[in-house]
Amino acid sequence: MERKHEKYERLIARCKAILPTATAVAHPCDESSLRGAVEAAEMGILQPILVGPRAKIEAVAAQCQLDISKYELVDAPHSVAAAEMAVQLAREGRAEMLMKGSLHTDELMAAVVRSGTGLRTARRISHAFIMDVPSLDRAIIVTDAAINIFPTLKDKMHIVQNAIDLAHALGMPQPKVAILSAMETVNPDVPSTVEAAALCKMADRKQITGGLLDGPLALDNAIDLNAAKIKKIDSPVAGMADILVAPDLEAGNMLAKSLSFMANADAAGIVLGARVPIILTSRADSVMTRLASCAVAALVAQSRRENAGKVTS
Repeated sequence: MERKHEKYERLIARCKAILPTATAVAHPCDESSLRGAVEAAEMGILQPILVGPRAKIEAVAAQCQLDISKYELVDAPHSVAAAEMAVQLAREGRAEMLMKGSLHTDELMAAVVRSGTGLRTARRISHAFIMDVPSLDRAIIVTDAAINIFPTLKDKMHIVQNAIDLAHALGMPQPKVAILSAMETVNPDVPSTVEAAALCKMADRKQITGGLLDGPLALDNAIDLNAAKIKKIDSPVAGMADILVAPDLEAGNMLAKSLSFMANADAAGIVLGARVPIILTSRADSVMTRLASCAVAALVAQSRRENAGKVTS
């Protein structure tokens, strides 16, 4: 068993090789959100642009003895305006990442998905947890556990591709993707098994690229080699999955929280599929989890810069 947080520490260490990423922090008006942005900046992961009510942000900084004098502060009267201004900074290219402060996730995402002024792309927006499970030798990506409630097959195609692109940014050249269900055989009475099989065929036809897909797989034979051997599953993914694709939000959320509360895992979170990576943190997150979420987003932003350079050259 690895030392707890070792996987996250490796991600954070990788950020030392890149310049801090300009990040619009929407409404950092409580200690946890402001401290998270400042600590990530002090570690060289990001360069925050603090967006929100100036007096309130300065009061929180003074109360918590946080030095924000070196960071740009964009005044916005309330949380909704802060979300809109942060999104505008990303649209203008002044920020390469977006970070949630002390506002509701719905307020931030409403500005992100707004037609005409938001950050939508041709991709479906999805969420991914990068989970540091102490008993596993690798970080595990769980998707989608926070945004898409009942994703369609087309949505799942985008969710899978978003997760594969994330894995590439984290240094996995060909991630193993397990499409989860309650069983490992295709059963017409269980729609998630049929969709899993369809997603695998999409990968065969290059509609999904960059990863090895298999499914349907039950959770045990997705992450445990012995379970896969007992069930005689012949697969390059079974027992060694890097990405776990849940059939719907309820299943994904229960899986992520089970790992957190029953397996002592940490869960860094990121929103993918928008013009910029979006850092979604919770007030309950540990300092290490917040820093890991920032590091993951910074590595995604760096990967996008590199890929954009390849396209233009």
